[in-house]
Amino acid sequence: MSDESSFQRVDLPAPTDEARAIQRVAEATHRLNEAVQRAVSAGISVEVIRVSRFHDGAGNWGDQVVPTIRAKAESA
Repeated sequence: MSDESSFQRVDLPAPTDEARAIQRVAEATHRLNEAVQRAVSAGISVEVIRVSRFHDGAGNWGDQVVPTIRAKAESA
């Protein structure tokens, strides 16, 4: 058999800093959404509220958030 038919590793191009930053935000958002679903399934109401906006001084900005929680009412 010829070496031409063997598999070779092909590396992906290195992601840019921007692509890595976007991926980190996407992954964190996914984890937050899963945590909210678990909390709601446990009987807890969750609202995510913007508390501030971060600016870098070059025209870029991002919202910063905190959760507000309302636990399920105790049965009387």
